[in-house]
Amino acid sequence: MFKNIVGDHKPDILDCLSNLSSDEVFTPPTVAEQILDLLPSELWTDPEIRILDPACKSGVFLREAAKRLMIGLEATIPDEDERRLHIFEKMLFGISITALTGLMSRRSLYYSKNAASKHAVVKLSQPDGNIHYSRGTHVYGRNGRCQFCGAPKGDLDRGEHLENYAYQFIHKKDIFDMKFDVIVGNPPYQLEDEGYGASASPIYQLFVNQAIQLNPSYLAMIIPARWYAGGKGLDEFRNQMINDRRMKYLVDYPKLFECFPGVEIKGGVCYFLWESKYDGDCTVRTIFDGKIVSEATRDLRDGGDVLVRSNEGVLLLKKVQARLEKTLEEIVSSRKPFGLPTNVTVSDTSTQSDDLVIFRRGGVSYIRQNEVAINKQWIDKFKVLTPMAGDGHGRVPAIVTGEPIVAPPHSVCSETYLVVNVYDGPDAEAKANNLATYLKTKFVRFLISLRKNTQHVTKERFSFVPDLDMSRTWTDADLYARYGLTDEEIAFVESNIKEMP
Repeated sequence: MFKNIVGDHKPDILDCLSNLSSDEVFTPPTVAEQILDLLPSELWTDPEIRILDPACKSGVFLREAAKRLMIGLEATIPDEDERRLHIFEKMLFGISITALTGLMSRRSLYYSKNAASKHAVVKLSQPDGNIHYSRGTHVYGRNGRCQFCGAPKGDLDRGEHLENYAYQFIHKKDIFDMKFDVIVGNPPYQLEDEGYGASASPIYQLFVNQAIQLNPSYLAMIIPARWYAGGKGLDEFRNQMINDRRMKYLVDYPKLFECFPGVEIKGGVCYFLWESKYDGDCTVRTIFDGKIVSEATRDLRDGGDVLVRSNEGVLLLKKVQARLEKTLEEIVSSRKPFGLPTNVTVSDTSTQSDDLVIFRRGGVSYIRQNEVAINKQWIDKFKVLTPMAGDGHGRVPAIVTGEPIVAPPHSVCSETYLVVNVYDGPDAEAKANNLATYLKTKFVRFLISLRKNTQHVTKERFSFVPDLDMSRTWTDADLYARYGLTDEEIAFVESNIKEMP
């Protein structure tokens, strides 16, 4: 079912509540203002524009837009009451994501949950004003999932008194019969899957796609940054975004909790400006600890099939790729290299002569050889393992990946690890040790970081890492020299990647 998580709803709710105190604790109001700052200033002097927030929570975006329009339209509509009525009646529109957030948004924008009451800052003809909400309906296909949002049938099919999270904006239901010049907002982020264990599927990309389909002049939204490297349900969206030359600005917050304090959004967040008549490179700005640490205008396609998060990393990556070397992605195993899940049954002691050592979460144990489902040919070879979970908090300097392990013959691993490579022969152990040393270099972990913005390490994360000759030992100094890094580039790598023991 849908996760009513803090990363989905809480930022705007906190924004609303924080206005009740004189203490500025949370940052969402500032972020909302910064997002609106991306829009051309002349918009605020145009009495004909229409602005839509398709995912109203506390109404912060429409409220901030109203403030700007009240100032910008003063010369055109001098009478304050007339100006306010024109703005609220003809320029600002919203679709709330739940009945409760509809009340909150109206209270925030109109100063009353009833926009037609005497208590409202302006008296409109309908109680809902221009903040619309009506209960939507999921449309399930043969696979048991909603054809529009992918929600699983079951938990959401409940009584009318409970929310079903069939968000109207992405369920193809016409709300307003009009053209919008600006679409802006903070959409819901994810929904839960059914099945073994709790997992979540992204949903924010559906709001972005639907907004683009409406073809506004400007689209600005704040969303999780996980889409940079694609992944679950995001590969198509990633390709669309990096190839869309209408992307004009992208502001990146890689550090966990940076944008929304107390709200854990792994991989950080970003906000962007899409402009229908723009055709060019995108200005990418990185904010860390409240400071702009990098800004560059570049082609988002420079990373190939991913959006390289670091501006500095783009130039460094071009130097590496100029040598046209094979990469470790072609060698690294997929998930569950031996077909053994995390919860595989193991023993603390060896009871049979053919029992295997198994590297798993929590340590080393033993397993019967007949439990191994795939890649049995690797059992009696030296293997280099890397943990599937790494640093995903956006810290600087970052570890990026866990410490590699050289696993000896007669051993396997659970899905806690990936197998980076296997070796046999007289120099197998030496090559395995050299590969482990190579993976620990700052240079290699920096290249992995260009494709990794969450804690997950997959074989695709190694597609920028050259597959070098492991008959020798590689150090950072060797690698910096091999790829011709400048002193500035070396300093950037060294300052952003933490030393590994």
